[in-house]
Amino acid sequence: MAKSRNNLLGVGGQRKKLSRADQQGAGSARVADRKVAEDKKQELVRKMRERAEAQAAATAEPSTDQDA
Repeated sequence: MAKSRNNLLGVGGQRKKLSRADQQGAGSARVADRKVAEDKKQELVRKMRERAEAQAAATAEPSTDQDA
């Protein structure tokens, strides 16, 4: 028997293994979890930017609270 050079089984990557819940159509919970995680990340980034801007503004202003 000759070698099979036309055997394309497995070409194109592997399929994602679905959990039992995903197979039954309950996979939308994962999407919701990702959305919540993305929202938390955006909130954290916003807070960090506000703190950085406040710190930059505080260092840019000369201090006038010197005791003479």
